[in-house]
Amino acid sequence: MTELPEDVLSESVPPVSFPVLPLRDIVIFPHMVTPLFVGRPKSIHALEWAMEHDKQVLLVTQKDPKTDDPLADDLYEMGTLGQVVQMLKLPDGTVKVLVEGTVRARLIDFEYTDECIFANLQQLPDQEAMSPEQEALMRSVNTTFDTYANLSKKIPAEMVTSIAGVEEPGRFADTIVAHLTVPISDKQEILEEMDSLLRLEKLLALMEREVEILQIEKKIRNRVKNQMERSQKEYYLNEQMRAIQKELGEKDEFKQELRELEEKIVKARMSKEATDKATAELRKLKMMSPMSAEATVVRNYIDWLVALPWKKGTKDQIDLLHAEEILEEDHYGLEKVKERILEYLAVQALVKKIKGPILCLVGPPGVGKTSLGRSVARAMGRKFIRVSLGGVRDEAEIRGHRRTYIGAMPGKVIQGLRKVGTRNPVFLLDEVDKMSTDFRGDPSSALLEVLDPEQNHSFGDHFLDVDYDLSSVMFIATANTLQAIPGPLRDRMEVIRIEGYTEEEKVHIADRYLLPKQLETHGLKEGQVKFSEAALLEIIRRYTREAGVRNLEREIANVFRKIAREVVKAGLQGNRFQVGAPQIKKYLGVPRYSFGVREEEHRIGLVNGLAWTEVGGELLTVEVTVLPGQGKLTVTGKLGEVMRESAQAALSYVRSRWMELGLEKDFYTKVDIHIHVPEGAIPKDGPSAGITMATALASALTGLVVDQDLAMTGEITLRGRVLAIGGLKEKLLASKRAGIHRVLIPKENEKNLEEVPATIRRSLKIIPVAHMDEVLDEAILGSFSTSSTADNKDYVLDPDKSVHH
Repeated sequence: MTELPEDVLSESVPPVSFPVLPLRDIVIFPHMVTPLFVGRPKSIHALEWAMEHDKQVLLVTQKDPKTDDPLADDLYEMGTLGQVVQMLKLPDGTVKVLVEGTVRARLIDFEYTDECIFANLQQLPDQEAMSPEQEALMRSVNTTFDTYANLSKKIPAEMVTSIAGVEEPGRFADTIVAHLTVPISDKQEILEEMDSLLRLEKLLALMEREVEILQIEKKIRNRVKNQMERSQKEYYLNEQMRAIQKELGEKDEFKQELRELEEKIVKARMSKEATDKATAELRKLKMMSPMSAEATVVRNYIDWLVALPWKKGTKDQIDLLHAEEILEEDHYGLEKVKERILEYLAVQALVKKIKGPILCLVGPPGVGKTSLGRSVARAMGRKFIRVSLGGVRDEAEIRGHRRTYIGAMPGKVIQGLRKVGTRNPVFLLDEVDKMSTDFRGDPSSALLEVLDPEQNHSFGDHFLDVDYDLSSVMFIATANTLQAIPGPLRDRMEVIRIEGYTEEEKVHIADRYLLPKQLETHGLKEGQVKFSEAALLEIIRRYTREAGVRNLEREIANVFRKIAREVVKAGLQGNRFQVGAPQIKKYLGVPRYSFGVREEEHRIGLVNGLAWTEVGGELLTVEVTVLPGQGKLTVTGKLGEVMRESAQAALSYVRSRWMELGLEKDFYTKVDIHIHVPEGAIPKDGPSAGITMATALASALTGLVVDQDLAMTGEITLRGRVLAIGGLKEKLLASKRAGIHRVLIPKENEKNLEEVPATIRRSLKIIPVAHMDEVLDEAILGSFSTSSTADNKDYVLDPDKSVHH
């Protein structure tokens, strides 16, 4: 604070006592009219005292605005004596007051009362003598203030004009500083300066500093505004922060990120095409604003390129014995698949570079197709990745989206390779038959390139826009039915059928894999629960009906839960439990399925057929009833079109053999025939029930009974030939389950018996037949015989031969 000159002290007003009004965040100058809101009790009392006397109050600024009850040390030594112009009490107890500063005043001493603070002060009026130097300073200050007002945009033009009309140097300086947006300490310094010349100099320096700051702010705003779109408010704020940091000389993180990307491109060891593409995109990124939307897209694209395993791979384990041990350890049976994997490894040992095989495992649910893929990866020492294609209907899920779309990503194949981190994993495409098609494209068509060994060395993902080599990947697809896979896609894969398990195989799997797994899962000790073979067979036969073992495992888990509850409830932790067939009913309740169901008595018009389903083979009973009528044929049982046509073909065959069967020539005009296949709620279709229907028709029309210890399957032609069928293994398994001992199969299927387990072949008498007359000889228990006519058949003229071979 400047020392007061002798002449100022001599002309100052003698000390007088006034009430003190402490101010927060504001400095009031002489000739300045300001509204104030007052809420502190002592401040309100000070105003009330002033209103009762001469309306004068001392306005002093606090050093710290947070102090609620300031003392002498909390106030500046210089303030302004003010006049209360107007005072208004508000409903909330606060006071709104309008004050006008009159003269500077120095605080001499304080007097504290309960109501308010009083202070003795000395008034210090300005010296208004004008000198040429002051006049020059006033012009400079006026010009600088004009510039400040233009940059600030907060001071009205009328105010600038009004201030320019002030002639007294001190008042001129006080009026201007009151309108500046500067710290309180700077304003207080101007207030405490009594020399008007020095006051103007300080004011000029203060304004020039503020003008420089405002110009820098304007420069920053202009720079940011030129780099952004007007609608992007958030982007504008980020850029403003960036520009401020640049002005302060802080580190540029964007350049550091660019250097890191450059290093990643070098280390990624990409193909030449991918390296050139990544380098070009990086060059483009360097010229962009880091916060622009396009820069984010480019950065994401480069990240995907460098993250892919272009050269990184795992080394195959070529130890065939070790691989065979792992495959046997994880899965029982499935010999074809294991044989194919071991063949691939053997070739890999001889030829260092071989294209990855593309296998398609087709079989019913629960036979271990998906888990087999994981075992193959373990046996080969490769990493494993699984992608489920069930419900996928968008082609972009396979080939990726183009980068023009918001949120674009590569397809599932490239995503899987990035996730697994190697270029030669075992890649499982699960449920490949469950894909669908809509207006967004056909994903199965997109898979054609992925699964073609001649094309997938240069697979093109829409997002990457560069070729990627998939030839080292071992693809394994899984499906429940082959018919649902489009022909071109099916042609590119090596199809390996996984048939359902026999009862013996299920018992072995349960004993070797499922029981130990569930024992550990349910917290029971090894050897604490023992299942007999009879118990496992009871579950397999009467509580599950499936080709796989998924429901079998579920029912075993159900038994373990019941036992675990008994152990905890009765405290039987040390007890051992023997689970036999009688205990199964106690734990699992009433059996869900019948086992070995067949007619014990030989009946007319009732024949046991065999059907294939997705969950294995089934016994399919065909019933025929003959009623008086006019030749109407009725077929019921929710049969498909092919099966209805088989019924028509069977009837036509029977009509053509009327003489051999001992029927009247026009027998069909006098009766109505009703063919029914029970379990009418279940859809049925296919031609393999042809000979079954023909046998049932012959039995019903002749009145001769059919052997119920016999089942049959085969397609029939109009000339009575028996054609080949599919699913032979499952159908023979169904025969054994039903307790049937003789089975008729088409002679053309005799070669497929090698695929049937030896235990099943030994337990059944399998009779191959080539003609329907042979079927009737085996099935009908009666007096008529068709063998003589069967021996004289002319197969050369059979028109069906060219169609079905």
